[in-house]
Amino acid sequence: MHTNESEGADILAKAYAPGHITGFFQIHNHENPHRKGSTGCGIVLNGGVATEVMVGKSVEKTEVFLNGKKVEGRTTRTVAEMMTDVPVRIRGSAEIPTGCGFGASGAGALGTAYALNSALSLNQTAKSLTEYAHVAEVVNCSGLGDIAAQSSGGLVIRLQPGGPEFGLVDRIPAPEARVFCIVLGEISTGSVLEDEAAAARINSAGKTAMSELLKKPTLENFMQQAKAFASKTGLMSSRAKDVIEAASASGGLASQAMLGDTVFAIAPYSQEFLLYEALQEFGQVLEYSISTCVPKLMNG
Repeated sequence: MHTNESEGADILAKAYAPGHITGFFQIHNHENPHRKGSTGCGIVLNGGVATEVMVGKSVEKTEVFLNGKKVEGRTTRTVAEMMTDVPVRIRGSAEIPTGCGFGASGAGALGTAYALNSALSLNQTAKSLTEYAHVAEVVNCSGLGDIAAQSSGGLVIRLQPGGPEFGLVDRIPAPEARVFCIVLGEISTGSVLEDEAAAARINSAGKTAMSELLKKPTLENFMQQAKAFASKTGLMSSRAKDVIEAASASGGLASQAMLGDTVFAIAPYSQEFLLYEALQEFGQVLEYSISTCVPKLMNG
């Protein structure tokens, strides 16, 4: 851990990490946070969170800001506390909604780890920075498997749970298809993960979805398994169900982001406009695409 006080001028560093939508998952609890996590499958997006860290004499205490507002930012703060004793000012700028199933806390944690590594010249590798972010997510109950996917990019199958030391991921080759999203509301990740009855339903449906996906690992089958999972677990809101049905009627494939009251949908290129029109009836349509982007440092 870095403990030397930064002397002289303030040091700034910036990093970016992509968002991630989980389609289905299975919870794997473990007393060791490096082993705790989830298996499942999800989409890494071309929208994410840019994080700027500042260390130096003008920074007297650790503070976290998101989109200009001061926030508690427990997961991000945990990353900073694990990596250094030096106070850090952390500013996140999100292109994705927060608290709605887009993996924003994971993206912020990864960006913080990468930026701090640069600002403090800690000389850690991507694997160890990913491990910090994963542990911070798990101990704060803000996520289980986003970090594993966000550090890989693409359409990611999480085959074994945990940080990079223990986890195992694979990818489904998929085009950088457009992903249309409608945010209906927020779901507290922690409240669902700590509900034993919900966890039992999630694990049963998640196990089935994974075995069915591995028989035919395609983007279309992923979307079908995600929809079946959302339905079986009872996590699908009635409004989400309406949006998903409308998307299907227009030739699209849709499901609910886990965990969030958000619908995400894809369609063959020729059907995209029809899908977009159908979704517009329910609110603002956010447009992303499947991305092989991974966390990275940014200039200036």
